[in-house]
Amino acid sequence: MTRTAVLGAGSWGTTFAKVLADAGCDVHLFARRPELAKAITEDGENRDYLPGVRLPDAVRATADAAEALLGVDVVVLAVPSQSLRHNLTEWRALLPGDATLLSLMKGIELGTTKRMSEVVCEVTGAGSDRVAALSGPNLAREIAAEQPAATVIACTDADRAAALQAACHTGYFRPYTNPDLIGCELGGAVKNVIALACGIAAGLGFGDNTRASLITRGLAETARLGAALGAEPATFAGLAGLGDLVATCSSPLSRNRTFGEKLGQGLSVEQVQRSTRQTAEGVKSCRSVLDLARAHGVDVPITEAVVRVCHEGESAARMVREIMSREAKPE
Repeated sequence: MTRTAVLGAGSWGTTFAKVLADAGCDVHLFARRPELAKAITEDGENRDYLPGVRLPDAVRATADAAEALLGVDVVVLAVPSQSLRHNLTEWRALLPGDATLLSLMKGIELGTTKRMSEVVCEVTGAGSDRVAALSGPNLAREIAAEQPAATVIACTDADRAAALQAACHTGYFRPYTNPDLIGCELGGAVKNVIALACGIAAGLGFGDNTRASLITRGLAETARLGAALGAEPATFAGLAGLGDLVATCSSPLSRNRTFGEKLGQGLSVEQVQRSTRQTAEGVKSCRSVLDLARAHGVDVPITEAVVRVCHEGESAARMVREIMSREAKPE
């Protein structure tokens, strides 16, 4: 039996803990707040982040990181991307020496423009072959309800990727493997930014044509950036690229799309943040994605527009006008 620790008891971390348990793993779910860990243990449910979903008995919650990490084969990192470095610094001495480190996070670190796997390697000293990322159209609530979904496990080590694949393969959750860690992580990070743009457009009252245009052009700027970083072009046509982008830009369950919709309706970033306890990764990551693109000379107009709305006070309506007034050119 694969022994796993899921560090982070938000909606996606809790959902993935359920997936692992349903696949036959022994799972420790780490919650930073002792009262949340106690409630999960007593109720068999994470009522703060995943109400109504019964967790398998194989999921055991704890607020003690050392207890969660003792002797595990796989460490799943499910914290907000901008807090990863801080959290890992706290946990690194507790990590088993050869455990596989699996990132569920979809972001680019502010300041360093590093992908999450790069942060993991830098902080822990782990070789890149020990680090993997999971990405794809993975809306937590649907997966927790055992609706069929597929995902991608990206790792440069094919054997580790296959082991992770077996550890989370269930009747409702189908993982594929892919050696392109760069492309899978980049697709997961940039799609959050494009989803914010789609949400803004929806909040302004625009329909399917607008959303389809943003998705398509958003995929184009993701692929341009990926090419500059050495990603495989085919990755962006797959689950970690187009698949994740479509789900996140279209679903009302998407945090980033919902956040953008409220911006389009006229609320400020601060007002939307006060109204939710969920993290919309694209709000912070849009700045680091833009910094990364500029460092490589890549044009990312949708990302630039989202940054102006989220961090420079530009109105949502003006953002759309500026995108549409860009110079006409071949596709």
